[in-house]
Order: sequence, then C-alpha cells, then structure tokens
Amino acid sequence: MNIYVGYLPENFNDQMLNDKFAAYGKVASAKVIMDRETGLSKGFGFVEMKDNYEGQLAIDGLRTWTKEDGRKVSVNIAKEREPRQHSNRW
Repeated sequence: MNIYVGYLPENFNDQMLNDKFAAYGKVASAKVIMDRETGLSKGFGFVEMKDNYEGQLAIDGLRTWTKEDGRKVSVNIAKEREPRQHSNRW
C-alpha cells in the first residue's frame, strides 16, 4: 500500500519517516520529497507498506499525529498521479 504523508515536520528525513511507520508493520520504502535547488524538505513524502492491512493500521494509528506547533500531519492512501497534459504551444 502506498501512503501519502503531508505537512511533515521540517526536520523529517527518510529514516525518521521509516521509523514512524515501522511501528505498524513492514515498510518497503519511505521517502521525504526534497527540493532539488535548496535541498530542503518540501513537507511531504510517501511510504510503501508491504502489507495492505499493516498500511491501513498505520493510516488509522497516525490520523492523530500532530507536530510540535499543533498542526496535524496528513496520512492517507496515495492517489495515482494523473498523466500530464502536453501543451500545444509552438
């Protein structure tokens, strides 16, 4: 199961994300998306759980995850990316 995690704490990295979800089951991968130019986190990432049941456990268990500033972290099933539309500008 592929899980989208939004509004991550600024200092979060791949290992921290992996560790957070590993409490709920086997993590296949955990990736915080970084800005290419600044090298800083864009504030979201993706976690791939090996088992759908464990993935749902993680989503349910982390629904109340809040950052130090009190804002909630978003944890949901990732949606398929829509294909990009090519522009016809010439």
